[in-house]
Amino acid sequence: MNDHASIDVVQEYLRSLQQRIVGALEEVDGREKFRVDRWDRPGGGGGTSRVLVNGGVFEQAGVGFSHVFGDRMPPSATKSRPELAGRSFQAVGVSLVLHPRNPYVPTTHANLRFFLAQRADAEPAWWFGGGFDLTPYYPFHEDVVAWHEHARAACAAFGDDLYARYKKWCDDYFFLKHRDETRGVGGLFFDDLNEFGFERSFGFTRSVGDRFLEAYLPIVAARRDHPWGEREREFQLYRRGRYVEFNLIYDRGTLFGLQSGGRTESILMSLPPRVRWEYNWQPEPGSPEARLYTDYLRPRDWLGLDGG
Repeated sequence: MNDHASIDVVQEYLRSLQQRIVGALEEVDGREKFRVDRWDRPGGGGGTSRVLVNGGVFEQAGVGFSHVFGDRMPPSATKSRPELAGRSFQAVGVSLVLHPRNPYVPTTHANLRFFLAQRADAEPAWWFGGGFDLTPYYPFHEDVVAWHEHARAACAAFGDDLYARYKKWCDDYFFLKHRDETRGVGGLFFDDLNEFGFERSFGFTRSVGDRFLEAYLPIVAARRDHPWGEREREFQLYRRGRYVEFNLIYDRGTLFGLQSGGRTESILMSLPPRVRWEYNWQPEPGSPEARLYTDYLRPRDWLGLDGG
């Protein structure tokens, strides 16, 4: 399918998505509003970062939009496609990370992006990427199952095998090799998507973006008033350290932003506002904290699709 790739229609959708998500999160939080921070990138382009701090539900929430361009693709964007090295590029995306205050409400991340790489003597190359994932501290099994049901529903109209493929990709991608554990309970992750043609690939990307709030907000509503104390808070801060480790060591979006000369404050707004590390800490056997490690921080067939 040779339908024409248009970065303008993608940009329009992503700007609208950012607005919708910000509006919904402000309503849920009930205390604070997102402040708007518009920025320009010296090498070309810019974006709008929206950040909520010290809210009623969210200790920190960041929802960023960016449209950047330049004369040469950064190394992180050509690692798996070396034939694109040296091309000019445009990249448009929305990325969010939500760090709730209550340790029983999971942290979550979502990202959607579109790349266009061009060279005068060749056809333009383009692709979509993104997904969403969930990082609980004190998981509830029914929340994890519901999260994956929404992920599966986002894929349903685009291929019977898509959920399984992109769930596995998410499990593999959000894996801390040095800890031998997943970052959380997964979701969807996809990249280099152009096999459907532009219109259908864009349709799938919209399906993922439009499902995010449907998947996450019911979990917030169910857990936001769950009682918690110092023990849960300390564990939340400790586990947030894993989030920092992943983003600074492995995350391709962070590397792309830094390598392409993006705005550091906006790139690193995904990091939690408070975090702690403790040398060789181990959870007490049989404790709720230990259950996170034994039952959740490994790839699982949450929907029983393999008969398990």
